[in-house]
Amino acid sequence: MPELTLTPASATVLFVIACLAGYRYRSVWKAEGPRWQLWVFGLVAGAALLVLGLTPLTGG
Repeated sequence: MPELTLTPASATVLFVIACLAGYRYRSVWKAEGPRWQLWVFGLVAGAALLVLGLTPLTGG
Protein backbone atom coordinates (compact mmCIF):
# COMPACT_ATOMS: atom_id res chain seq x y z
CA MET A 1 0.00 0.00 0.00
CA PRO A 2 1.51 3.35 -0.99
CA GLU A 3 2.28 5.78 1.80
CA LEU A 4 0.39 9.08 1.67
CA THR A 5 2.59 12.16 1.99
CA LEU A 6 2.27 15.81 1.07
CA THR A 7 4.82 17.80 -0.86
CA PRO A 8 5.61 21.27 0.46
CA ALA A 9 3.76 22.79 -2.52
CA SER A 10 0.59 20.75 -1.96
CA ALA A 11 0.72 21.52 1.79
CA THR A 12 0.96 25.23 0.98
CA VAL A 13 -2.02 25.02 -1.36
CA LEU A 14 -4.05 23.19 1.31
CA PHE A 15 -3.08 25.79 3.91
CA VAL A 16 -4.18 28.64 1.63
CA ILE A 17 -7.48 26.86 0.94
CA ALA A 18 -8.04 26.40 4.69
CA CYS A 19 -7.29 30.08 5.36
CA LEU A 20 -9.61 31.31 2.60
CA ALA A 21 -12.42 28.97 3.68
CA GLY A 22 -11.99 30.08 7.29
CA TYR A 23 -12.11 33.73 6.25
CA ARG A 24 -15.30 33.13 4.25
CA TYR A 25 -16.79 31.20 7.19
CA ARG A 26 -16.17 34.17 9.47
CA SER A 27 -17.59 36.62 6.91
CA VAL A 28 -20.80 34.62 6.48
CA TRP A 29 -21.11 34.15 10.25
CA LYS A 30 -20.76 37.87 11.00
CA ALA A 31 -23.21 38.78 8.23
CA GLU A 32 -25.63 36.14 9.55
CA GLY A 33 -25.75 34.57 6.12
CA PRO A 34 -27.23 31.24 5.06
CA ARG A 35 -26.48 28.29 7.33
CA TRP A 36 -25.56 26.04 4.40
CA GLN A 37 -22.66 28.34 3.54
CA LEU A 38 -21.41 28.11 7.12
CA TRP A 39 -21.41 24.33 6.82
CA VAL A 40 -19.66 24.31 3.46
CA PHE A 41 -16.88 26.72 4.42
CA GLY A 42 -16.48 25.19 7.88
CA LEU A 43 -16.19 21.66 6.55
CA VAL A 44 -13.72 22.68 3.84
CA ALA A 45 -11.53 24.52 6.35
CA GLY A 46 -11.74 21.71 8.89
CA ALA A 47 -10.98 18.97 6.38
CA ALA A 48 -8.00 20.86 4.97
CA LEU A 49 -6.58 21.44 8.46
CA LEU A 50 -7.11 17.80 9.41
CA VAL A 51 -5.28 16.62 6.31
CA LEU A 52 -2.45 19.05 7.03
CA GLY A 53 -2.22 17.95 10.64
CA LEU A 54 -2.39 14.20 10.07
CA THR A 55 -0.48 13.68 6.81
CA PRO A 56 3.33 13.76 6.87
CA LEU A 57 5.37 15.96 4.54
CA THR A 58 7.97 14.59 2.15
CA GLY A 59 11.57 15.23 3.04
CA GLY A 60 12.42 17.69 0.33
